[in-house]
Amino acid sequence: MCKFGDEESEPIKLTTELTNRAVVSLQPNWPEIYSGETITLTCEIEDGGDTEWEYEWRTSSSTTPPKTREYTFKPSRREDFWCMGVIKGGESSTKLSDRFTLTPSSNKPEPVLTVSPSWLSPGDLVTLNCRVKHPSAGWRFSWYKAVPKPSDNSYSYELLPDSTTGTEQDSYIVHGQTHTAGYVCRAGRGDPVYHTDNSKPQFVWSGDFGSSASLTVSPDRVQHFISDSVSLSCEGNSTEWRVKRFTDGYLLDCSIWGTMTGSTCKVDKYLSSGVYWCESGTGEFSNAVNITLTYENIILLSPVRPVTEGRSVTLGCKLKTQNDIYNVVFYKNGKIIQNDNRGELIISAVSKSDEGFYNCKGDNSSQGWWSVTSLEGWMSVKSASRPENNPPFPVLLVVGLVGGVLLIILLLLFLLLCCYRKSKGEIFSLLL
Repeated sequence: MCKFGDEESEPIKLTTELTNRAVVSLQPNWPEIYSGETITLTCEIEDGGDTEWEYEWRTSSSTTPPKTREYTFKPSRREDFWCMGVIKGGESSTKLSDRFTLTPSSNKPEPVLTVSPSWLSPGDLVTLNCRVKHPSAGWRFSWYKAVPKPSDNSYSYELLPDSTTGTEQDSYIVHGQTHTAGYVCRAGRGDPVYHTDNSKPQFVWSGDFGSSASLTVSPDRVQHFISDSVSLSCEGNSTEWRVKRFTDGYLLDCSIWGTMTGSTCKVDKYLSSGVYWCESGTGEFSNAVNITLTYENIILLSPVRPVTEGRSVTLGCKLKTQNDIYNVVFYKNGKIIQNDNRGELIISAVSKSDEGFYNCKGDNSSQGWWSVTSLEGWMSVKSASRPENNPPFPVLLVVGLVGGVLLIILLLLFLLLCCYRKSKGEIFSLLL
């Protein structure tokens, strides 16, 4: 302290600069940090030993971090940080650390969900896979089932079993799924948990009419000409319906590509190839139909519904410009299975082996000067189900045996009664 006349200067505090090096580190040290998630910056003093340190931070913004070793916060923008260590009492300090630049991403990550298989067969397990950027960066995965909300053209999401706290694995297996369903996933990490956005819903489809909601197509065929007018009708225990289409990765409502009146969506234009289904106001999905739109002048006539084993099915071939078609050839999985002028392929009793891709080729004149080939269409075959009022064979066998025994007992009682009327003595002699 210096004195000039009657005035005294402020005391000057001298500090010694230490050779210890201060380093800013990030925890968790993930490859990418997102705006809004919680991270911690730590000021490490190399060779600090047992010294009691205090810490000072500098930033490139107006932020004032606490004078602690760790600084926990939620970054929202690009920012530079420096730190230094000061020995308690303030007599000695390190140099400022090198600059540490934190650049959080402003875009929330969106996971990508895939489902396999996309079309259900009886007994299939459905596998969900959730892919996210930097998959090894501490993510846990949550899995949801989509529930339709036709009133506002959206979905609500129900957490799937064993998914409350998320799973470390990026895959999840659904058991017992038999009908069309939608699924969603999201990922989270850190404490408190930072969540990604939900994935886009993905669907596993069933062509079976087993649920309480169903979709019918008119005309009843899978393939349609571009000029066709098509009606898609929903049936079931609901007063509120919407028809959805999934094509080229986009999920669109009938209000965009058709006209929804009551439970029917009519399409006079904007019909596209894709998967179509109904969603009810009670949160159910119908069977799904894979419709194919063609610009060609010929289509394969094949049923929308899966064909039940043992039943008859007729496949046809149709020209756009006229009804007459000649020299029709039918193919299954690329191989000729019928070559004549009948114009239709009849399978009298369908079996599982008849399932496959079919198409046809035909001429528009008997001379065969113009031949055209349809696109391929998948014909699905489902197992025959036993009618509910027809009990299985073991039940019938037991019922028959019990009935037979009762009949014999009644017959014996009748004989005994007749004999008793004749003579008591005769009954005893009969029994002996």
